[in-house]
Amino acid sequence: MDSKELIARRVALELRDRTLVNLGIGLPTLVARYVPQGISVAFQSENGIIGFGAPPPTGMEDPHLTDAGGGFISALPGAASFDSGVSFALIRGGHLDMTVLGGLQVDVAGHLANWMVPGKLVPGMGGAMDLVVGAKRVIVAMQHAAKGQAKIVASLSLPATSTRRVSLIVTELAVIEPTEEGLLLRERAPGVSVDEIIAQTGAKLLIIGDVPEMPIVVAERDVA
Repeated sequence: MDSKELIARRVALELRDRTLVNLGIGLPTLVARYVPQGISVAFQSENGIIGFGAPPPTGMEDPHLTDAGGGFISALPGAASFDSGVSFALIRGGHLDMTVLGGLQVDVAGHLANWMVPGKLVPGMGGAMDLVVGAKRVIVAMQHAAKGQAKIVASLSLPATSTRRVSLIVTELAVIEPTEEGLLLRERAPGVSVDEIIAQTGAKLLIIGDVPEMPIVVAERDVA
């Protein structure tokens, strides 16, 4: 499997039954494809829907059913749509159990940067700041490095999304938990050594004992 699928399958193991979960645009939306058997999750998108599933087959897309990034989604039985005011009231009111967001950088303190790159035009701030502050758990799903540059860094060089520490970082190489003491290496990807992870990380990692290989969803239930 490719790196994005690996990340999505690992993040899917963080889903809990009967919870409300926001999936950010891009890589996080893939998580909807790998909901484990026996788990019932209501996925929310900040543009105003609860109860969406994986993208429909080619040719079955509905232009009225999209996620916040404009990607096509499916609506599951019992889905509800509403305006963005209601959607952000859910987010800001602390009603989300978890959000999964992409990332540009995460620093040693667990602070996320993901909403803009200086000098590049962005259409708007989006909901990332509200999500990081409002959700009970914040999981960052991202590539470990980009164009040879580490994305897990000692300090942010991009504008911070929030000063709140994220709950977990999942990359194609590792699962890392930001803690009060620093970035704790929890798991390594299959076939990846601790030394390889250290070499591609721009911040110090806390390593306690043997680091196990990360599990991933194998027998998933496609929610589409």
